[in-house]
Amino acid sequence: MLKRTYLVVAILYQSFTCLSQDQEKKGALRDSLDHRLDASDFLMSANGFIPLLQIITEPALGHFGLSFAPIFIHPNKYQEAGRYTPPNVTVGFAAYTVNQTWMLGAMRIASLPRYGLKYRIGAGYGSVNMDFYRDIGGLGEKKFSFNFKSIPFFGSLTKEIGHSNVFAGIQYLYMSSDVSPEFGFTTLPDFVTDKSLKSHVSSPGLVVEYDARDNAFTPNSGQLLSANFTINAAWTGSDFEFRNVNLKAFQFIQTTDNWVSGFRLETGFQFGDSPFYLNPGINLRGVPMARYQGKSTYLVETEQRYDFTMRWSAVLFTGMAKAVPDKESFSSATLVYNYGTGFRYLMARKFGLRMGIDVAASNEDFAYYIVFGSAWNNRG
Repeated sequence: MLKRTYLVVAILYQSFTCLSQDQEKKGALRDSLDHRLDASDFLMSANGFIPLLQIITEPALGHFGLSFAPIFIHPNKYQEAGRYTPPNVTVGFAAYTVNQTWMLGAMRIASLPRYGLKYRIGAGYGSVNMDFYRDIGGLGEKKFSFNFKSIPFFGSLTKEIGHSNVFAGIQYLYMSSDVSPEFGFTTLPDFVTDKSLKSHVSSPGLVVEYDARDNAFTPNSGQLLSANFTINAAWTGSDFEFRNVNLKAFQFIQTTDNWVSGFRLETGFQFGDSPFYLNPGINLRGVPMARYQGKSTYLVETEQRYDFTMRWSAVLFTGMAKAVPDKESFSSATLVYNYGTGFRYLMARKFGLRMGIDVAASNEDFAYYIVFGSAWNNRG
C-alpha cells in the first residue's frame, strides 16, 4: 500500500514536470505563498491540466486497475463580489482494470452565472465486468458475474431562482446496454430477465438543488441539498417502466481553524420494474458497487478532517446504510457499515482543491481510493 502511494505521488509530480519544463522554471507549479507544489497558477495562467493517474481499487471491478484523466479547471469569467462562483471543469478519462474492464469518456461541468445557469454533460463507452450478489434460497449469498457493454449519455441544466442558491431544472440519462452473464448457471437467476440483457434506458427527470458550499471541490463550510425525480416509460423511449426519487443532504462545519466536520444523509426510492443493474445500491467507501441493492436505500456518514498544516490534512470517516429489497422490512435488511482513514494534500490552493488517499473497510470488504476533491463528490 505504501509503495503504491509513493508511486502515484511520484507519477503525478513527474507528469506536471514533463508537461512544461518552462512553466516549472517560471514557478507555475509552486505557490507564491509558501513555494510548495501547487497547480493553481498552472491551471489558471498556462491553460494547463491536472494529469490525474489513478489506481482503481473498486472491489466490484477486480480491486486493481489504472485510469488516466486530464482535468482542466478554469475560473469562471463572471465573478460576483462576495459570492462563490465555481470554476468550469472539463475532463476526459480512460480506464482499465485487472478483470478486463475498460472505459472511455468525457464530462463537462460548468456554469453561466450571468444567466443563473449550471449545466453538466457527459458520455462514455465501456466494457465492464462486474459482480452482483443475491441470497439464493438455502444456499446463502452467491456471486453472479456479468459483462456490460454500455453507452451512457447524461445531461442536466438548472436555473437559479433569484439569488437564493436554489437551482431547479431538468436532467436526462440515456443508456444502451448489452449484458452477458459470465457464470455457469444453465438458466438465469430470478432477478435477471431476458429483457434486461439487451435494453435501452431513457430517463428524463426534474432536479432541485440548494448549494451554499464555500467550495465545490473540498468544502470547509456550507450545505448542499439535492432532490431529483426521474421516470422511465414507453413514451420516454425506455424498455422499462420505473421511477426513482433521490434525496441528498451534505453539511460542512468548520468548528476550528484546523478542523472540518462533514455530515452526509442520503435516501433513494424506486417504484416499478427496472433492470437489476439499476436497482438502488449502497454507495460507501469500502463497500463494493452493487453488493447491496434494494428498492429503497438509507445512508448516513460523517467525515472529520484535521489540517495539520495549510497543505497536509488527515481524515477519519465512518457510516451506516441499509438497502431494503422489495417485500422486505427495514428492520430485517442487512446493516452495512464502513470506517477508515486517509490523508489530503492541498494541490491547488486558489481552487481549494485537496487530493489524497483513503483506506476503508466494511462488513466483508476492504478497499483504498485515490481521492480528488471530496470523496462524496467521487462516489456520491
